[in-house]
Amino acid sequence: LGFSQSHAPAAREAARLERDRLDRERQQVAQKSTHAQSQAPTALSQLADEQRDEVNEAFALFDLDKDGLIDYHEFKVALKALGFDLPKPELLDLLTSHGIAPPSYQPPPGTSGQHVVPASRLHLTLNSFQQIASELILARDPRDEILRAFDLFDTEGKGMISLDDLRRVARELGEGLEEDELAAMIEEFDLEGKGGVGRDEFISICMN
Repeated sequence: LGFSQSHAPAAREAARLERDRLDRERQQVAQKSTHAQSQAPTALSQLADEQRDEVNEAFALFDLDKDGLIDYHEFKVALKALGFDLPKPELLDLLTSHGIAPPSYQPPPGTSGQHVVPASRLHLTLNSFQQIASELILARDPRDEILRAFDLFDTEGKGMISLDDLRRVARELGEGLEEDELAAMIEEFDLEGKGGVGRDEFISICMN
């Protein structure tokens, strides 16, 4: 009993310090979330509706536990789904500047409030992800977006969109186009008469 009484003040002080640490972390989370909310509409509002939907769908798809946060690995594949294959150092830099410590994170014993959460353990909120993805999309060369679309047609890497490619995509999209309509589309844009639409022709069509 004497041992417990003599250590009670220290235990209470330790508990108080832990509560203070948790309060500070919660305040930091709230501040970062508020900052992200104030910044996100600027970049996000410049995207087309379809692009905004893609960003939100990517986050929802890879937020596997549906807690409103994505970790490093989920962040990496979500960006890849949007066409951005960023190197690890760049991903970690983005997490450092936009990420927050997840509620479940516990610092190593003895580190108290001085501990800095490793970038790889930080998570992103939807607002932060929207901000990052929006800025990447706005900075992307329009040709990159066009080439992504071309690759969706030319899945075999032929360097050309054939009638079969057009037929397959029309079927996948549920477009009820007749065979002669599909053939007419190829013929109209096949400027070199090679039986399909080449990469440069496709870029020219989309850019003009």
